[in-house]
Amino acid sequence: QVQLVESGGGLVQPGGSLRLSCAASGSRFSIYTMGWYRQAPGKQRELVARITSSDSTNYVDSVKGRFTISRDNAKNTVYLQMNSLKPEDTAVYYCNAARWPIDYWGQGTQVTVSS
Repeated sequence: QVQLVESGGGLVQPGGSLRLSCAASGSRFSIYTMGWYRQAPGKQRELVARITSSDSTNYVDSVKGRFTISRDNAKNTVYLQMNSLKPEDTAVYYCNAARWPIDYWGQGTQVTVSS
């Protein structure tokens, strides 16, 4: 069993930065592919960024060059550094840990980009 707790969300002006953190409980954190997803009002949840157990990463096109995902296996934590934020980045951001066929989700953290 893995529990995920996100933090770091909040209100930021366009062009600003935030860093989200997701702390995982339980053992064997390093074997999971960790992902950040987001869901805006009235929209489907979408994958934002993902990092595998071998540190391979991928991003949705809309955040490439602005967001960076990273992990610290010693701290059981995955991060999402978000720069040059835009109003369209406003959403609830969720942390995900996956290793087929198991899938865990955090409770989400709100990110609001507005002037």
